[in-house]
Amino acid sequence: MPEETQAATSVSEHEVRIAARPETVFAYFTDPARMVRWMGVEATLDPRPGGICRITFRTAEAVIDGMAALLGVTRPEGVAEPAVWVMSGRFVEVEPPHRIALTWGWEEDVIGVPPESTAVEASFIPDGEGTVLRLVHRTLPEARTAFIRTGWEHYLARLAAAAAGQAPPDPWQAAAD
Repeated sequence: MPEETQAATSVSEHEVRIAARPETVFAYFTDPARMVRWMGVEATLDPRPGGICRITFRTAEAVIDGMAALLGVTRPEGVAEPAVWVMSGRFVEVEPPHRIALTWGWEEDVIGVPPESTAVEASFIPDGEGTVLRLVHRTLPEARTAFIRTGWEHYLARLAAAAAGQAPPDPWQAAAD
């Protein structure tokens, strides 16, 4: 039987200083109401090992076109506007307020990252009255890393603003009907 070749994988690493204590920043990863202040429009979170992490996004039309360009693909046919995409994963480790590890992927086959197929680790490091957040997203399909890196850069900037008490509307999310 021929041996299957493993697809090349990559890592996306981020570090951001947030003007809030680790306990506060940690809660933005475990409390659904806080989660949607910086990422997505709906969240189901059960922050314990094996618990679900499910985040729904309503992506604006212009963002769909931008994502397709970033991926180097034509816009998928039949994508409703706004597109509703769901990230589906599970919490693997939850160590309040120091660390979270979870699986990550998409229920829709749009970017080639199936549910629970990648790993995200977030560390919350005290820094005076603030927090240094280190986020590492592993086992990414190499061809999708730039796309995923762009998403994390967008959402981690929003997290820093939300944790500091400023949560403007997300320009990547379509307005609710």
